[in-house]
Amino acid sequence: MHVAFLTPEYPHPELKGSAGLGTSIKNLAAGLIAKEIQVTVFVYDQQKDVVFNHHGITIHSIAKRKFKLGGWYLYRNFLQRYVNKFITQNRINVLEAPDWTGITAFMSYKCPLIIRLHGSDGYFCNLENRPQKTKNRLFEKSALRRADYILSVSQFCADLTSEIFNLKRDIKVIPNGVDTAAFKPEKESEVDFQLLYFGSIIRKKGVLELAEIVNRVFAKEERAILIVAGGDVKDIFTQRSTQELFLETVQTQFHNRVHFKGVLPYDEIKTELAKASVVVLPSFAEALPMTWIEAMAMQKALVTSDIGWAKEVMIDAQTGFTVDPKNHEKYAHRILELLSNSALREKLGDAARRRVDSKFALEHVVDQNILFYKKVIAD
Repeated sequence: MHVAFLTPEYPHPELKGSAGLGTSIKNLAAGLIAKEIQVTVFVYDQQKDVVFNHHGITIHSIAKRKFKLGGWYLYRNFLQRYVNKFITQNRINVLEAPDWTGITAFMSYKCPLIIRLHGSDGYFCNLENRPQKTKNRLFEKSALRRADYILSVSQFCADLTSEIFNLKRDIKVIPNGVDTAAFKPEKESEVDFQLLYFGSIIRKKGVLELAEIVNRVFAKEERAILIVAGGDVKDIFTQRSTQELFLETVQTQFHNRVHFKGVLPYDEIKTELAKASVVVLPSFAEALPMTWIEAMAMQKALVTSDIGWAKEVMIDAQTGFTVDPKNHEKYAHRILELLSNSALREKLGDAARRRVDSKFALEHVVDQNILFYKKVIAD
């Protein structure tokens, strides 16, 4: 079997920055290679054209092309020809692409096309209660309707996407997986009273709510500090730095207790996770967040949001706490409760790890994907 992925991101030094989408593809690709399944990854919108091998995975970095007119169509047409060439030459059995911006709209491939729902632009616009651009909606709807099969990383994402785009078809749900051997408990590294947020510094991840929350935490626990690991993003409503908006909300006397680490390499993220006493992830918009699963795998006590997909990952008061991010007082109370009670942190962290082992461990998730790919090929 030969499986290929078409994606705008993939974590590797030769490529542009990557987030949860790229991480989930990399985890799955590594798991497939371990099962002796051939994997090719086509990464578009990159800075240069280059093909290389990384841990047995063939990676095509495909440079972004510029056209005077009709660039959206001509670049898609170029990608279609490029990928089809290798589908034929290398006998690729199935191609998978994400739903984001409907990259496969108006394309036709020489093997079955699967779209996996990681969260489309339409999906996130709906969650954030803002209008979607007409062009993006057209592309995403066309791509979803033309796909041979659709997968989703969560039932919530499948149901909401079906509602948004009026899809009348079956959608198989297979969650994201995490390498539980790589993300494992390191209790000896934990630093008392250290909070961690990791992910993009962007409104939809709840970081502006987090600023209000830590004001309350810092006022009641003078030893608490917050580590923020992630890249700053221009705010969609104000067109300003979200990091600046965050600091404007945090009281001035607490600024020296917030430490921004910027975008960190994958291994350094694990180091920061190991040091955290409590991980705080108050996101408003996810499909199935890798950050949550990675923190749970490292046996961390979490306080997350309680929206939609959260119930498919967390169990409130068992694997951590789920709270409405807009309820700043309650969210802060849960953080303070964990900071003051190491036994509770350990109890919740243990349960979080067990849940990952049973539901999100890479070996289980890879097996589910292989069965699905085999069905697609057989059909």
